[in-house]
Amino acid sequence: MKNASGKKVLITGVTGFVGSHLAEYVLNLNEGHSVYGLCRWRSPRDNLLNCIGKVKLVEADLMDLGCLIRHFKAIQPDFIFHLAAQSYVLSSFNSPVHTISTNIIGTTNLLEAVRIAEIDPVIHICSSSEVYGQVTKEDVPIKETCPLRPASPYAVSKVGEDMVALQYWLAYKMKTIRTRMFTHTGPRRGDVFALSAFAKQIAAAELRLQPPVVKVGNLDSVRTFCDVRDAVRAYWLLVNKCDYGDVYNIGGNRTMTIREALTLLLSCSKIDVEIAVDPELFRPADVTLQIPCTDKFSALTGWKPEIPLEKTAEDILIYWREELERNPWKVCSVVK
Repeated sequence: MKNASGKKVLITGVTGFVGSHLAEYVLNLNEGHSVYGLCRWRSPRDNLLNCIGKVKLVEADLMDLGCLIRHFKAIQPDFIFHLAAQSYVLSSFNSPVHTISTNIIGTTNLLEAVRIAEIDPVIHICSSSEVYGQVTKEDVPIKETCPLRPASPYAVSKVGEDMVALQYWLAYKMKTIRTRMFTHTGPRRGDVFALSAFAKQIAAAELRLQPPVVKVGNLDSVRTFCDVRDAVRAYWLLVNKCDYGDVYNIGGNRTMTIREALTLLLSCSKIDVEIAVDPELFRPADVTLQIPCTDKFSALTGWKPEIPLEKTAEDILIYWREELERNPWKVCSVVK
């Protein structure tokens, strides 16, 4: 591994689900790294409770190029993990312009700011498995060479983000490395994503904050699940071991339908609940088969998932029980 001790690490989207876990992981390495987090002034800080006084928060917006340039010149980061995005597929159908602007223009601004500031960090650009779209059975397991067939505005934005990062490597030899992360989940996951949405409703029912009913969308989609804590460990290996300009699939090794994942989650519940299909939770166009081939990444890094999905499911449910006990008003934000 390249020498990574005492580095300046900058994370966009640090207050989010993956960003907060990554910040914790880097700090817990105890290797003297300084962690900076780009966030907007209105971003909730709840996810950073375990990092109080340790992460240096920097107020910035990806749409403000000048602001990014100033911060990058001041910080001089060694590693940039670009995790900030509009990441909810269903919302992208309602807000395609916002999704594409945030994800493509925001990423371009970040890369331009690095170029103009004349710094030379390793830059992780987080694309998505959604770029592959609806694959055929012949495409499974999905390799990095699989054609890109985006099936949502979100997926289109991630194709753009992916290709912009490649272009900056080709044109300017900026040290971009792209990942196409498959389904990942865990505690702190937003309540608009399947397992977290189910867990929140189960926890709310256990606490008698809502009736014992879990609203669901398409339960027949096939996903390969990865715990977020395994994902951030992979991201750290990525910037220290992988090739600049290249792209890597990262994903778990537990493949099942959303229905089977829900059954696993229900096995952790303290009560019996009813399952109710909500048509509003269906996407206008869905991606129903996502099974990754991660051989390329694993061969370079030795990474493999370690946390079983049973543990992930239990931890998600524990998180929502504790969160709703502290903040019962959050039950109102379940997306319909």
